[in-house]
Amino acid sequence: MKENRRNYFKRIYKDMKNLRRNFKNQQGFNLIELMIVIAIIALLIGVGIPAYKAMVNNGNETSAAQSIQTIKTLQIGYAGKHQGKFAPNFDELIKSAGLDERFAGENPIVNGYIFKLTVQEPSGTKPAFYSINADPQEDSGTGHYYFDSKLGTTKVTQENRPAKAEDPSI
Repeated sequence: MKENRRNYFKRIYKDMKNLRRNFKNQQGFNLIELMIVIAIIALLIGVGIPAYKAMVNNGNETSAAQSIQTIKTLQIGYAGKHQGKFAPNFDELIKSAGLDERFAGENPIVNGYIFKLTVQEPSGTKPAFYSINADPQEDSGTGHYYFDSKLGTTKVTQENRPAKAEDPSI
């Protein structure tokens, strides 16, 4: 019986030795390799996030400029049907001219830009007048846009203030 026990323990010892040898021969990542991979991923994220943010801001700015052009076209159509008077607010343009529903309200926020519409009714010698400002919310763009019924082009400024008629054209 002692001999059987001795053989049993020898066999277990031999099996353990084989297991240790198999584990040593296994391929895998060591700590340095894992740290290098994590550092590379962190670097890619560090470069990618600002680039993504810049891409989103450029898209918001393009959308704001295009929205002003759309509103301009709709105001011209509205004035043609209402004896030269412009739509007094965004809600009227939505209802009668088909402006996108996202522009509902007094100062709608669309794609990170706050839009403001100012309209003056015609009086005496003054024709009807309207102006549109599109200013970015925080971190949604840097361009401030302006258009009014006396201008032929949309104006833009990169300064941190609303754009006005004296600013350069797009």
